[in-house]
Amino acid sequence: MQMRIWGVRRLGALALLAALLPACGGGGAGNNSAAPSDGGSPSGVSGEPIVPTQHPKVLLNQAGYLTSLQQQLSSKVPAATRFQAMVDSELAHAGTNYAFQAWFAALMYQITGQTRYADFAVSKADAFLAGEEALIKAGQAPTVAHDSYLDVGPLVGDVALVYDWCNARLTASQRTRWVAYMNQAVANVWDPVHASWGGKVMPWSGWSISNPSNNYYYSFLKATMLLGLATDGENTQASAWRTQFRQAKIAAELVPTFNRDLLGGGSREGTGYGTAMKNLFQLYDWWERSTGERLADLTPHTKASQAWMLHAMVPTLDRLAAIGDQSRDSSVSLFDYHREYLLALGALYPQERMSGAAKSVLDASSLPQIANGFELFADYLYAVQGLPAVRQRDLSTAYWGEGTGHFFMRSAWGDKSAAYALFTCGPYTESHAHRDQGAFQLFRDEWLAPTSNIYTHSGIQQGEEQNNLVRVIQNGSTIAQGFGQSCQMRALVDNALFSYGQAQITPMYMGKTAVTQVERAFLFIKPATFIVFDRVGSAAGTQRVWTLNVPGTATASGDRLTVMAPGGHQLDVYRVAPADLSYQITSPSLSDGDTWLTQPKRIEVSDTAGTQTLFLHIMGTGGSVSSAVRSDAAGQTGAQVSLSDGRRVLVRFANDTGGGTLQIQQASGTVLFGGALPTTVVPPAVFAN
Repeated sequence: MQMRIWGVRRLGALALLAALLPACGGGGAGNNSAAPSDGGSPSGVSGEPIVPTQHPKVLLNQAGYLTSLQQQLSSKVPAATRFQAMVDSELAHAGTNYAFQAWFAALMYQITGQTRYADFAVSKADAFLAGEEALIKAGQAPTVAHDSYLDVGPLVGDVALVYDWCNARLTASQRTRWVAYMNQAVANVWDPVHASWGGKVMPWSGWSISNPSNNYYYSFLKATMLLGLATDGENTQASAWRTQFRQAKIAAELVPTFNRDLLGGGSREGTGYGTAMKNLFQLYDWWERSTGERLADLTPHTKASQAWMLHAMVPTLDRLAAIGDQSRDSSVSLFDYHREYLLALGALYPQERMSGAAKSVLDASSLPQIANGFELFADYLYAVQGLPAVRQRDLSTAYWGEGTGHFFMRSAWGDKSAAYALFTCGPYTESHAHRDQGAFQLFRDEWLAPTSNIYTHSGIQQGEEQNNLVRVIQNGSTIAQGFGQSCQMRALVDNALFSYGQAQITPMYMGKTAVTQVERAFLFIKPATFIVFDRVGSAAGTQRVWTLNVPGTATASGDRLTVMAPGGHQLDVYRVAPADLSYQITSPSLSDGDTWLTQPKRIEVSDTAGTQTLFLHIMGTGGSVSSAVRSDAAGQTGAQVSLSDGRRVLVRFANDTGGGTLQIQQASGTVLFGGALPTTVVPPAVFAN
């Protein structure tokens, strides 16, 4: 793989924050960025972005970077030759490559100098413009306006890149038409009330134009940034678009939002729609290589998102935890978008250990290279040589994404049979998020207790019943968790013996009188056993329903439940408390016309007696639990658990609110841990060493 030649990265985050956000706290300069490899530096390193005066203005204006792309191609580096072959196949048989963008050909023109690429790109972009103009002339909204301008980034961005990279091949008329169209599209995005086409007012909702946590926002930013860069000096509005991108949106809106809401990285939209953050990371990268100004370090969210995404991957490295809506692929298989996400961050932080860890994980994953033609550019443009050598097992086995509320844990890295869990407790603020606060997901070789959403055709079943939590039912209906509310993680710790989280879920119910208390303690006894304790209080006449969604088959014998997942992978569930209830195993149905890809089972334990239930369940994976018997103490509900490796675990939880005690003994009687369960949040270290 060839060295990625970086443009100058000396314009740090501090200068931009000082200039634009004097009241917001700042970050330091980009001290993790690569030093300029071409020996040059732009003039006027004052903290202001430098826009090139000649085309190309976007991405390729640093000669060293363009040279590196040319060297990769001439050296027949696979990422480069695969990309060129895909573009060549489109030139030979137009329309055969799904989601082919004109800028792919324009890029090859810049790299090779062959005009056939430029002419194809210009023709494709102009044909698109002609189609848009026909719709506008007919009094209709053009394609770019569909779905609340969702695709304005890729559509306007495509035109802008061809405009920039093939500018000499455009006619004066094309330049005028293209700029007018792009200006109108971007103006409409930011002023939805007065949006118009062809003089006809066509207002729209303005969905997420001020929500930096939503995937639409990054599309809006992309159109604005690329238009402002590509047409500089030839478009009287170009400077205003750059100001809109850099100051009004990035500095004044996105940075303070991320610094407040997304500590620990990732997205509240989850592992489906949240992958759109790859587009934001691309903008950080392309802006920096176009102007010399570094945006990535304005918020710690950028760097933290590497660890968040890595920990969202299950140990088999072929899937991710199902967080939020999954409309593209319900099963959340590792996809090019996830790979691009990590590659973009590795390119932004080539000297970081986490970038080396990401490379190790991707190399061992089911996706060691991009699979789809429309994503091949990512392997090519983000190629970085000399990343730090980091083994998977150098990573910590747990990660706490505070801003998203995701506590990821596994028994080991580098072991595809490791046990894995996700425990969720955080804010519910995005439309693609689910009502899953307090829920857990379990994986070992296969999903053992996931959200049942992964088995649906739609991938957008958001309800409580799809998740592994305790529901409160009143008059036959589940009381819903409230949008805009937050679960509060009261305690969290990870060490060599166990991981533990204590969630206060009650605030999710917004003070509804039918729900008085919902708390969950989640304890992972490494390497393979999970203990879940729930305190649930509700009004008289309600049901408190402990819910578990599983694949395969489920059979109950008294207080023990055995789940056999596909491939013969087993989950054993021991209900220790209450003792006088029974498992109800059903094959649930779906509403709204949705259907199952694979029919899951739903296990419910329902209690209607009194107004409080204390649920205690022990769950063993792969036969890790030999027995589990109740062992209470004054004011505490507990269990004595014998593990198949000979260890004994005695755990007791306070009946009224958080807290309890834990003892872990070896078979010899040696106490490995003994004491109170944690009562504070201590985020795990990022690395194990």
